[in-house]
Order: sequence, then C-alpha cells, then structure tokens
Amino acid sequence: MWERFGDRIAFLVVYIREAHPEDGWVITMNRDEQIAIQDPTSDEQRQSVAASCAINLGIRMPVVVDKLDDALARAYGGLPDRLYLIGRGGRVAYRGARGPFGFQPADLEAAIEAELARIDD
Repeated sequence: MWERFGDRIAFLVVYIREAHPEDGWVITMNRDEQIAIQDPTSDEQRQSVAASCAINLGIRMPVVVDKLDDALARAYGGLPDRLYLIGRGGRVAYRGARGPFGFQPADLEAAIEAELARIDD
C-alpha cells in the first residue's frame, strides 16, 4: 500500500508500548525468534527499541514513537495494533478493529481508495 499510495497518502508507523516485554507478558513466539526486550523506562529507550524494530523488520515507512506516557496509544486505542486512515481536516476516515484479528490491510486499502476518490471529485 505504501508503495502504491505513498505519493498521495502520508504513511506512518506509530511505535507504541512493547506488547510482550521480558519483564511483562512473554510469549513463546518471541523466545523462538530470540526477541527479548525489556519494557523501556524512558522515551530514549523506547526510541531505541523502535529503531531496532524498524531495522529488523525492514520497515521503510517513517516511524514515529509514542512517548512513555502512552498518550497516542490511549487516544487511538492502539494496543496491540490498529490501522487508521486520517482524512483531510483530521477526520478519522477509517478505524480498523483491534489487532491482531482486526488488523485487516485490505479494509484499509479500500478506505484509502474511497478517500482518494472523494478528493479527486
């Protein structure tokens, strides 16, 4: 999607609180993948973890990092993950359901197409 619409839509990945830190709810899949991250205790640590995540996952879109107070995650209900499309004027044009099961990129893509059609009219 980013490659298809990136010249007309600004895409951002918002890194929020670590879902499965070593000092929290550890999941087997993380252990299998040798992922062992302590829950950051400062904004700088969270930025470092987000940068590492972006590099390891090969994320090419811009990544912004929620502050340690989790203001963005609370405002948008981002835990554990969620897709949003913010339209012109700051209007929420699409709000996906909570992930992982509500993480439906095809639904976001349809919303992007509808939003661009509105703009082009």
